Parts: sequence; C-alpha cells; structure tokens
Amino acid sequence: MTTSLRVPTLPGPDIYLPAGLEGLDELAYNLWWSWTPRAQSLFSRLDQAAWTRHRNPIPVLRGVDQARWAEMAADEDFMVDASRVLDEFHRYLANGADSWYATTPERALPGPIAYFCAEFGIHESMQIYSGGLGILAGDHCKSASDAALPFIGVGLLYRRGYFRQQIDADGHQEHAQPDLDPSQLPLRRARGRDGGPLQVSVEVADRTVHAAVWVAQVGRVPILLLDTDIPANHPADRPITHILYVRGREMRLCQELVLGMGGVRALRALGIEPAVWHLNEGHSAFLLVERACELVDREPGLAAGEALRRVGRDAVFTIHTPVPAGNEVFARDLVARALDRWFAATRSEPAELLELGRGHTDAPDAPFDMTAFVLRHASGANAVSQLHGATATETWQSLAGHPVDAITNGVHVPTWLGRPVRRLIERAVGRPLGVDMNGPGPLASLAEIDAEELWGAHQQQKREMSGFLESRLARQFARHGESPDALRAVRGVLNPEALTIGFARRFATYKRAALLFRDEERLAALLSRSDRPVQIVIAGKAHPADRPGQRVIQHIFELSRSDRLRGRVFIVEDYDMRIARFLVGGVDIWLNNPRRPMEASGTSGMKAAINGIPSVSILDGWWDEGFNGTNGWAIGDRTSDGDEEAQDSADAAELYRLLEEDIVPRFYDRGSDGVPMAWMETMRASIAGALWQFSTARMLTEYVDRLYLPAVAVPVEA
Repeated sequence: MTTSLRVPTLPGPDIYLPAGLEGLDELAYNLWWSWTPRAQSLFSRLDQAAWTRHRNPIPVLRGVDQARWAEMAADEDFMVDASRVLDEFHRYLANGADSWYATTPERALPGPIAYFCAEFGIHESMQIYSGGLGILAGDHCKSASDAALPFIGVGLLYRRGYFRQQIDADGHQEHAQPDLDPSQLPLRRARGRDGGPLQVSVEVADRTVHAAVWVAQVGRVPILLLDTDIPANHPADRPITHILYVRGREMRLCQELVLGMGGVRALRALGIEPAVWHLNEGHSAFLLVERACELVDREPGLAAGEALRRVGRDAVFTIHTPVPAGNEVFARDLVARALDRWFAATRSEPAELLELGRGHTDAPDAPFDMTAFVLRHASGANAVSQLHGATATETWQSLAGHPVDAITNGVHVPTWLGRPVRRLIERAVGRPLGVDMNGPGPLASLAEIDAEELWGAHQQQKREMSGFLESRLARQFARHGESPDALRAVRGVLNPEALTIGFARRFATYKRAALLFRDEERLAALLSRSDRPVQIVIAGKAHPADRPGQRVIQHIFELSRSDRLRGRVFIVEDYDMRIARFLVGGVDIWLNNPRRPMEASGTSGMKAAINGIPSVSILDGWWDEGFNGTNGWAIGDRTSDGDEEAQDSADAAELYRLLEEDIVPRFYDRGSDGVPMAWMETMRASIAGALWQFSTARMLTEYVDRLYLPAVAVPVEA
C-alpha cells in the first residue's frame, strides 16, 4: 500500500547550522511544526523576538549568528530538547504503519489523491487563505498526512495574499495587502525532470502564461503552489496569482485557468498519476477541461463532450456553500475568449462547453457556472453537513442527475486543541494527540476528567487569550490616538471572571453578526451586572467588495465604543488563524446565529467544542446534527419564517432568553470550591461529542470510503 508521496525540490538558501542541529533545516521547511508546539517552542528559544515577529522558522534560522549558535550548542537542555523533537519528526515521516489507512488494506488506492483548492490555511505565517474553506483544506491535508494517505494538494501562491484588516477610529474597515516573500517562507521550488526549477505554461486566450511551482510540505503531504510572478511572463500577467479572490472577473478567470489547467500540467511534469481528482469547490473546474484535451490528443476522433464525461469518472467534488455568491460564475464571452485555443485543439464549438456550464436559468446569455459544470461531470459530489446535503440536493439534483451526498466537515484536533486542555485529554485517553486518533474508541474515558482540573485548564487558556487580546487591543487603540492613560488601562480590560462570549467569522450579512445587538438596552443590562458580568469578543473580516458586511462591522464598533457597552464589547481586528486559536480555546461560549439554512458547516464551533467550549447556535450547519441537548444550546428550532425581519426578532429574543435564564445562571452556579459543576458537565459533553465526530480524521475516513474508493471503482466504459 502506497503511504507517501515525495515531490523533488531544489534546496533553499544555505543556513549555517552547528553539528547536532543539522536537522533543523528540514524541520523548518516542513509545516509539521505548525501543529507541534514543542517544535515551535524550539525555534522560539533560538530568537524569541524573531519568532514573535515572523511566526515562521525560516527567518529565525537565517537570523541566528554563529555566536548564538555556539551558545545554544553549549546549552545541554536545548540540545536534548532539539534531539527529541527531531527524533519525533523523523519517526513521524518514516512511520505511518499504525495509521488507519495503513492498517486497513481493503482501503488501498491505486495512486494518490490530487486535491485542488483555491486556498490553503496551514498557518498564519502563510497568508494564502481567507477563511473557512482554506482552513478546512489545510486541516484536510494535515489529517491526510497523519493517516499516511497518498495525497497531494494543488493551489496558488498569492504573493499579496488575502487582505490585512485594520479598523479605523470610526469603525471603517481598511484593506492592506501583505507582501509575501517566498524565500522567507517554508517553501521550496519543485525540481523538474531536467534538474532545474519546474515551470509550467497555460494558454489563456491569445497568449501563454507561465507559472513557477513551489512546494509547501505539510508532514507527509506536499502542496504544489503555482506562481505567475516570474520574469518569463509579460508584466501584465505577473500579478495573476497575486491576490486571493481578486475582484476583477477576468483576472479571477485567469487565476482559475492557472489553477485548474496549470495544476494538471504540474502533476504531469512531476510524473504523478492521481487515482482520484478532488475538486474542493468549483474554482478548479478547468482541470476537467485540461484533462479532456489530453484525452482528445491521445484519441483524435474523440468528441470533446465524451472526453469530459470520461475524465469525470475519477473526479469528485465538494460544495462548501449554499450561498449563490459562493458558486463561481463567469460571463460567457470571457470563457469563450479565454478557451479559444482549447476549442481549436478539441475541434469543438464554444456553445457546447458553455451549455455544460449553464446553471438554473434559461437566459440565452447565461453565465458559465463552475459548480454546475463540475456537477454534470464528477462521479461523486458532497456537501459539508447533513443539512447542507439536503439543501444542496434540493438545489442541484435536477442538474447533477443524482443527490448530493453529505460528509460533514471536521477540524484537525492537534492544530486546534489548546495545550492545557490537550494535556488533560491525553492523560484521559492514554495517548498523545500529536496526530489524529484512529477512531472513537479511547473517548469513553473522557468522563473521568476531573472537573476541577478541567476548569483550571480552561481558566489557564482564558488567561492566555486575555493577555494576547489585550496586547492586540492596545495596538489598535494606539493607532486610533487614544491617550497614554487609556492605553495603560487596556491591560486588565478583559475581566477574567466574566462569562466571555466569542463570535468570530466572516462578516457576510447572512451570518447576522449584529443579532446580539438588536435590543441594546436588554443587552446592556445583561452585560453590566456586577455579580454576573458578561463580555463579548468579536473578530472577523468583510470582503473588500462586501459593503453591507463592512457596515455591520462599523455598526458594532460604534456600539462597542458607546457609553452603554464600552468595556464590555471588544472588536479585535485582522482575524487570522492565530487569533482563532486563542478564541476557540479561551472564550466560555461560542455564538453562531446565521440564517438557517445558509451556514453550510461552521467549523469554528467544532474548534471551540474540542476545547470544551459549548455553542449557543442556530440549528444550522454542523450544529443541526451536533447539538444533543447536553453540549450547548439551540437558538429556536428547525422552522424558518419567510419574513426575515420577523425571524431576526424571534431569534434575538430567544438568544436573550437563553443567556438570561439558562446560560449565565449555569455559568455562575458555583460550589464552595468555585467550580461551576453543571457547566463542567456541559464542557465535558462538548469535548466528548466533538473530538472524534467532528474531526478531520473521521471526515477523511468518510471521503476515502464514500468518494475516493467509489471513484476508482467506476468501470472504464461507465
């Protein structure tokens, strides 16, 4: 059984390393360190200031001079710790024999899974992700690595990344693009068969666009990242891969051509023959077009439509959103012009392909819908929660010709579990959690976790979160011109004893970030009780083109600075994976209140749950199946009012009632030891209900069993 996939790479710039520490170079270039706290601690000890600034070992290692290396090499404790971390790293890469994939030979695949996605969220230092889709893709790759599943990711290297958010003193969201230097990231150039750096080319309309191929190594899993910002391109084409989710439609189309077609060509150039092609959202739909062209080239008499049907046999597709804006569409003339050479190569008429991308419309100038195009061809398709599966089937079954399956998302437990809680869980289950679990078996012992110890671990994570957030708030307020006295007062502004509500996600209007603020007077009364204080921490970005979402941010910011809510409501800017880790491990309760059924999954609540943080949520996405009556609270029921204003009013009233009558009293119901025993039962139920069921380890087994293996079993002439 194949359990690893190696992509040859060129060496990075030389880094001086003393004897006994040579392995740090390989470790730094493998993002295994991103979910291994001991490895991160090791790099931090070399230069804490550099680690704090970059959160990335490459510039740390390059900045250490020989005198500092000599000092560390003479530090016996450091050398012992380094040896242990490197041994653990090398065992991880070399082994895999005890993973669920390796121990179930009936799951053997004839080749690797090629996983195409527009974004990958591996770590905050690589800002080539925007939110849930990318972080899910990153967690998927990490779990594939833990399982020793043959797997390779394909994406784009966005040198200008996704925007950095600042909120000005009036609450306006400001946008700044980062400037990523690949030489300062854990990336290496892929090595071509000629021994030089690999480069692929894609025909776009009347020109050829070239792309360098970088490799991000995620444990055992390589991710290929294509980059058009190279001298071989015309200056007008170099920015194609600069910005994630660029607003311009033609530029976005160019990106997706490079991702789909260029990704196939990169795999071919490396001699990699995937057994299954997994399209994670429709952004990579053009990989089917590229593969169909290959087939026509091998079989000159084959019609383009039949070629597309045949390459779809081993393609599978994941839909992540029920929101129309999440399904990528392009004007017909743009697609026809961009694929001009493809039509010539396959001897096909543009109208034939464009009709295959027709969505739910009879309009003669219907746009090319990437989701519709893939659904017409992929052998299997899934939504990302049970409720989303029902919604997606209702939307797409008539077009796809089959129901849309449901494989509920999960989270990579080692990435998102806070260290204090992690230590307790490891002791309870009797094994380290540096890799995924193979099944739910060990979780029965979670009931034995001592309530006082769990409360203490949670309080430690809450203190860590508070210290981190206060530093971030101080920087925000300083930029707003607050006085020195006001900046001094930020230290300690978060009350460690107060019930802390966390809300963090993209500020799309259907997520209803302002629902909790609907009745300001009632909210102020809830937050300001001296005997039962409550505070709210909010984070999230609105897309630069989403003006309504930005207005929601401004509205909440203005309320947070009002006399009524100041010091009780905090907005933390520039939400990223690092902020997310602190929040999902440190708040007391996680709030999610989208319009049902518009939240496809909502993995942030899963991340909170594995840390023992219960949710209070609309029964949408994962919570519709995850809520069991003991692990949190449901806002309302499964019915929806067609009148959005009436639904908002009803949901807000129910949320206030739950907080006032159940959640806040339960949190403050303490024994003589100060431990809220009933609350601890809810925390334990949160962990037990999520640690396996909502992990990417469980999710990945379902992808293998229900999508990947069936795709390789499709008969050749099906």
